[in-house]
Amino acid sequence: MTTLATQVKKLEMNDKNKSFEGAVAIVTGASRGIGKALAVELGRQGASVVCAARATNENRFKLEGTIDETVELIEKEGGEALAVPTDLSSPEAVEAMVEAAAKNFGGLDILVNNAAVTFPGDIDIQPKHYELIMDINVRAPLLASAYSRPHLTKSQHGRILNVSSVTSLLYAPHMMVYGMSKAALDHLSVSTAAQFVEDGICVNCFRIDVPVASEGYLMNAPDEDHSTWFSPEAAALTMCWMLSQPPDYTGKIEDMMELGMKLKTLGDIEGKGPIETDWRINP
Repeated sequence: MTTLATQVKKLEMNDKNKSFEGAVAIVTGASRGIGKALAVELGRQGASVVCAARATNENRFKLEGTIDETVELIEKEGGEALAVPTDLSSPEAVEAMVEAAAKNFGGLDILVNNAAVTFPGDIDIQPKHYELIMDINVRAPLLASAYSRPHLTKSQHGRILNVSSVTSLLYAPHMMVYGMSKAALDHLSVSTAAQFVEDGICVNCFRIDVPVASEGYLMNAPDEDHSTWFSPEAAALTMCWMLSQPPDYTGKIEDMMELGMKLKTLGDIEGKGPIETDWRINP
């Protein structure tokens, strides 16, 4: 029987660790933050990675990072990757992303729905912002899962990992609709796990419940103590463990803090902990 300690040891970042050798993975939101860190780690562990996002070297945004730069990092370490510019608010672009992965690499084994957006505002949020949050945070993962299903069914390692947030369980000021979208993503994860089990596809959800020092989070909270935040790489290593589990590991929603502490993938946790609030679902 494989122990947790043995599984954790396999996650150590070294040249011999090729847990995903031969696998083809799509990572959305791969231009920066957790998506970038995960794409690089999957490439390091042997996967061919499709990096999807809007930001490219020719189409840069205010935040640093592009999918071309992520591909360069993967290739520099000897991995294989493809930049696929993708506007996840477009159903046609989501479908094209999946087909690009299957066409270029001959199939698809892993889909990571990581990309997300938010805009400030609660009950007063502008309708156009509400729609865009739901389009990217909920509809895009739903469509990507549906379009990927035939390809993942053919795989010997069909995996979907959705990236959620503790805001699905609590009220965070100015992030009400973002939290609503993540609650929907939690539901999508469990529901598709039930529907896809007959195809041998595992669907799980990684819920971020601690501050992570991604570019977007740092920009939105420049005055906070960032020394208590976790790195995107710590999240990526924990997510790789979830993607490497056996077929009966499906329908799970794992909190980053609890799982990371078990796996010892978070590094120094002194003074760090999950996000707390007075307003929480089922406190």
